Amino acid sequence: MRGPRGPRTDRGRLLLVLVLVAAVTAFTATVPLLRDWFDLRVYYGTVHTWVHHGGRIYDYRVPGTTYGFTYPPFAAVGMLPMALVGLHLAIAASLLLNLAALAFVLRVLAGPGWRRWGWYRWALALCALALFEPLRDTFSFGQVNLILLALVLGDCCLLRSGRGRWAGVGIGLAAAIKLTPALFIGMLLIGRRWRAAGVATAVALAATALAAWADPKASRFYWTDALWDTSRVGRLDYVSNQSLQGVLARLGHPDKPLWAIVVLLTLAVWAWRTRRALTAGDWTAAFALTGLAACLVSPITWVHHLVWVLPSFALLARAGHPRITGALYAVMCTSVVWLWFDDASGIDGFFGSNLYTWITLGLLLGLPVGQPRPERSPLSRIARLTAPAPSTAKPAAMAVSDQPESSSGAVAAAIGTVLGPGRGRGLARRPSSEPTGSTRPAAAKPQSSS
Repeated sequence: MRGPRGPRTDRGRLLLVLVLVAAVTAFTATVPLLRDWFDLRVYYGTVHTWVHHGGRIYDYRVPGTTYGFTYPPFAAVGMLPMALVGLHLAIAASLLLNLAALAFVLRVLAGPGWRRWGWYRWALALCALALFEPLRDTFSFGQVNLILLALVLGDCCLLRSGRGRWAGVGIGLAAAIKLTPALFIGMLLIGRRWRAAGVATAVALAATALAAWADPKASRFYWTDALWDTSRVGRLDYVSNQSLQGVLARLGHPDKPLWAIVVLLTLAVWAWRTRRALTAGDWTAAFALTGLAACLVSPITWVHHLVWVLPSFALLARAGHPRITGALYAVMCTSVVWLWFDDASGIDGFFGSNLYTWITLGLLLGLPVGQPRPERSPLSRIARLTAPAPSTAKPAAMAVSDQPESSSGAVAAAIGTVLGPGRGRGLARRPSSEPTGSTRPAAAKPQSSS
């Protein structure tokens, strides 16, 4: 039995897009979204205190809170332009940078056939992306996650296309801004891309050295003290922490030896699966797996960090599993983990409060890698459902790319099965601007900016 068809005329499509835009707007206004650019305020206050008031980077606290700067010193160096502008202009620049980074990420994940999707499919894609909780929080906190993802995927493009002379620069910069992307250097080593790994390492070290020259005391404090103090970032058991360490902390077992064992097992699985992907020449899969592993092994992975799972959704859809992709994507649009904000005990708390972690772990274990793309992609069905009605003047054009290394159709696959703007509406709560990204009242010690 055939599924429902989309509108067959441009007028019908425009009407559908307008309806979806209205529904998405209602959803984001009902499920708390706005965090008042809290993390950006941390960055802004830190830079201004450092440059204009002679303060130290890691001593700054947002007035009335305990939250301060938690990134490596080079991140503060990279944010120095904020010292020249006002807060509102810094917020506008953050939105523009994140939009540019998102456009680049979508371009990479859509693959060479991105132009063939047309305005209609891209409009549906943007509606779907507006519902994705990690993406919503990245924008509303003024976070840097999308920029880091774009830097890393830039190297993916270079390696995938064979133009790898400058590959590693993006990874090196991302690792200097935030430590988690350093795992991608390990991926390059697994793939025996010695030059790219060397470039990434050299860039990261050079950026770190630049920060040490700019502020030696801040660098010394970060690498000898702040880096090892997770309490500066936030509570490990806070429900927004969707890492393996967060799971253990909510179980009441935040022991470092146990966590270390879990991390080693996770990295072993990641190395095995990544090597298999690279043996098949599938760099997209290798990057996707590395993003998943980085989220799992990091001591703290707030919900907004999970933009790193987007390449995995692209890969899963490309492998011919649009329904599974849509179902998992839909779950991560609902803010469902916040139902266990107050109490994560019991079986329901174990599964529900860690649901995003289970999705990330499931993708790491089950993501199809090292397999040739099917000759007839299931995405062709989605393309038929949304293709223009044929006319005698101009036949309809197919909108699916068959490039073997392309991640095309990732967004369309999510749209085909995910778009249901009403999903998660029952989880609506009053808006909150507390710095944790929580959809509930602030905890006694909520997460810090990171």
